[in-house]
Amino acid sequence: MAHESPDIRVVIADDHPIFRKGLRQILEADRHLAIVGEAADGEQALNLIRTTHPHVAVLDVDMPHKNGLAVAGEVRALGLDVAIIFLTMHKNERFFNAALDIGVRGYMLKETASSDIVEGIRAVAAGRSYVTPALSDYLINRHRAGASADDGTPLSSLSPTERRVLRLVADYKTSKEIADALFISIRTVDRHRANIASKLDLSGAHALLQFAAEHKAEL
Repeated sequence: MAHESPDIRVVIADDHPIFRKGLRQILEADRHLAIVGEAADGEQALNLIRTTHPHVAVLDVDMPHKNGLAVAGEVRALGLDVAIIFLTMHKNERFFNAALDIGVRGYMLKETASSDIVEGIRAVAAGRSYVTPALSDYLINRHRAGASADDGTPLSSLSPTERRVLRLVADYKTSKEIADALFISIRTVDRHRANIASKLDLSGAHALLQFAAEHKAEL
């Protein structure tokens, strides 16, 4: 989503009012950024995104009512034209990958937000991605995983998320355990399992588990 007007319209959402106030002060110091709404929880954030049509939404990951991933998922499902940045204290690689898989453009740590946030907003508003430099290793690992996936084997047809699901299936995890590990819903896990089975031409109740166990070393 490229942005051409001088002002970038921004919604910010965080359930800590002091942090939200500090974030607003940083953003308002830049004349090219216009804050069009603040939210204290995920439901408010989603409503603001739908009604104020911001270019960028800066979301805390851990919020009441709807967390950042839930909001991002609904934004994607609704086809809303907004770039999402996650602000979080999580240095969790699984969560990082889950965020990028769902279409989040920016991923920043709260501890460095004061120095990163303006640059990050400008980047995602211009259609680019932005990841806090401290998490650059996660990005490198993600690119490597994507490159190794394209190896000409049946597994090469799977997306990075599907490979992660299959790896957890190989560890005998239930759909609920996989959902918890990847921060997605059980219904989404079941959809991934069905897509994997279809891509690999597997049928039968235990075919996916058997395939995952046999190819665990390749996942």
